[in-house]
Amino acid sequence: METELDGEVLVVGGGVIGLTTAVVLAERGTRVRLWARDPVERTTSAVAGALWWPYRIEPVASARAWALRSLEVYQELAARPETTGVRMVEGVLGETAPDEVDAWAAARLPGLRAATAQEYPAGPGLWARLPLIDMPAHLPWLRERLLAAGGTVEARTVANLAETDAPVVVNCTGLAARELVPDPSVRPVRGQLVVVENPGIDTWMVSTGADGAMAYFFPQPGRLVLGGTAEEDVWSAEPDAAVAEAIVRRCAALRPEIAGARVLEHRVGLRPARDTVRLERTTLPDGRVLVHHYGHGGAGVTVAWGCAEEAATLAAG
Repeated sequence: METELDGEVLVVGGGVIGLTTAVVLAERGTRVRLWARDPVERTTSAVAGALWWPYRIEPVASARAWALRSLEVYQELAARPETTGVRMVEGVLGETAPDEVDAWAAARLPGLRAATAQEYPAGPGLWARLPLIDMPAHLPWLRERLLAAGGTVEARTVANLAETDAPVVVNCTGLAARELVPDPSVRPVRGQLVVVENPGIDTWMVSTGADGAMAYFFPQPGRLVLGGTAEEDVWSAEPDAAVAEAIVRRCAALRPEIAGARVLEHRVGLRPARDTVRLERTTLPDGRVLVHHYGHGGAGVTVAWGCAEEAATLAAG
């Protein structure tokens, strides 16, 4: 008996969610095409930091399950960092004590401990060894993994999901889902980063000041990524010089050597936020299967593999 997945599945959206979903489908033996508006190097995902840790994502129970499955995959991929862009790196989650980390994570992250005053003088902190993903390396690696599994990638902008031409369509369009679905509950959370020459820092740090302002730095190959901001409902993709200066200042307060680091690049990404991730199977007007898979906010990298597997299962019906 023929099933829907004997035909093609079309994944719309070429960020980390779309690419990972397409990889899972292709490696399960499905014929997969991926339509991407932009090359992977110019997606919102390419701007990400990108540290594995659940950040501003609902529903919590599902997000934890997706994150733990993704953690398993990243721990395996970290054995080949030069190829996959994934490394296990130590650092400090500021304003976090070990007893604040639920058992769901602690059991899977050996070595969690309280940061020392020397490691994090600003207050309580959690020392952890977490996946840190170099997105400019990881996204092209995902694309090549998809192609190796028999999938195809096409540059294509979709104005209406009805114009798709496969029996099963998976909508991984992120912020574009606001107009495409349409779903007005999807909104941007603007994040600005500053990329500098690394002055010799090999650990990461995430800190939140008393005023709620974030500061974080992630050592990536050949550079140090500084952040950041989380400006809700702000659509500007242009870097703001004053914001950049404030980011460097906050990071230098944590590690003074950052103050003199040469700036290499400014980045802005619009996180596709939603009150809850939309991951559900429905139908297009002509009866074809449509799986919505968007609204991951700033946690797309953290949950990518776990929710990609769930989306692939939904596509299979």
